[in-house]
Amino acid sequence: MEKAVSKKDSFIFKYLNRMKAGKCCTKPKLCIYQLTITTLGSFIGISFVAFLSAYYNIYLLLPSFGATAVLIYAACQVPMAQPRNVIGGHFFSALMGVSIYQLLGNDWWTISLGVTLAILLMTLTHTLHPPGGATAFIAVFTEQNYSFIFSPVLIGAVSLVIIAVLVNNLSSKCKYPLHWL
Repeated sequence: MEKAVSKKDSFIFKYLNRMKAGKCCTKPKLCIYQLTITTLGSFIGISFVAFLSAYYNIYLLLPSFGATAVLIYAACQVPMAQPRNVIGGHFFSALMGVSIYQLLGNDWWTISLGVTLAILLMTLTHTLHPPGGATAFIAVFTEQNYSFIFSPVLIGAVSLVIIAVLVNNLSSKCKYPLHWL
């Protein structure tokens, strides 16, 4: 006779138990000087990409670059905020989004395919950058051609990184980047 599976041994119980969260970690102390630098860098960087978005009349690009700004100015120590991830993530995502649009057009499923393949390509190239998913979406949704990859996307991503390098290192408490490649 097989013995009955106890509640604690069941797949569902184990699965749901993995979703328990631990206690909140301690929050770092905030420094007015560091907050000022973060704010300044973000404002300068977003101002530049807002100008690019206006120039190319692709205002939908701002949320993607806004999310990048959060990472590189306020969380610059995380792997996804490093230059390789920021520049490569936006580049590969734009490339995939434009390619999917050019080959298959603009439809709900091509947007899904473009974002999914962008995630795959970022993962394979070790350039995972979450805002890149939005860049792929924008490329398909706004029906972009291959020039979109370089201008405004690559120019915007490189500019944000350069500004982050210059501004983030004004504080002795911040070192950016942790690595280039």
